[in-house]
Amino acid sequence: MQYTELYRPLAAAAVRGHAARQGLQLPPALGEKPLQALTEQDLAALLDLGNAWGVKLYRFKRGHESLPRVRQILGFLRSVQPESLLDVGSGRGVFLFPFLDGFPGVPVTSLDLLDHRVDFLEDIRRGGVDRLTALRADICACPLPEKSADVVTMLEVLEHIPDVQAAVTAAVRVARRYVAVTVPSKADDNPEHIHLLTKQVLTELFQNAGCERLHFSGVPGHLILTAAVGEEA
Repeated sequence: MQYTELYRPLAAAAVRGHAARQGLQLPPALGEKPLQALTEQDLAALLDLGNAWGVKLYRFKRGHESLPRVRQILGFLRSVQPESLLDVGSGRGVFLFPFLDGFPGVPVTSLDLLDHRVDFLEDIRRGGVDRLTALRADICACPLPEKSADVVTMLEVLEHIPDVQAAVTAAVRVARRYVAVTVPSKADDNPEHIHLLTKQVLTELFQNAGCERLHFSGVPGHLILTAAVGEEA
């Protein structure tokens, strides 16, 4: 893999965080500089070490920002310029990494149920992306205060959650301005997809949570919803 194909600062941060978590030694020039001060040579040296240590650098490969559903959500976020973001179920970073790359000043909290994914995101934070916070938590019992995130994203998430209404209600509670959602638009053979969430179903779920101003759009295979809450409603 060519390093130019990667989100290199994010990948380098993951390598530094991995080193700290595993007790591996980094040269001071690579471990102590602020992430933004690393030269191209520094980044390459860190990525070489990451390869040697078995860090899964392919996770940082560019290209996900071109996926239609990701591109549309990023376009929406550019239009509203969030001051902070809660990303529910960040998974492998398909949306999160393009967002971190394209919105360099925005604090992000990632919520995930799986320990290994939270550890992975914590490595990135520990390695220098200190505006990223990773929490292991269930959105249905979200520990964050009311209206603590400017925008909440739940992308390819709701179809996995047994109590969808609880998840939607929690997201609306935490959001100050918007909740953005993508879901599959047709049934598939993924056994982890336990709901098919149509426009009618999503409308009912968000109206039950107190949202009336809903905007639906779509791309092939996916339904996209942005719901205005709080002062934007």
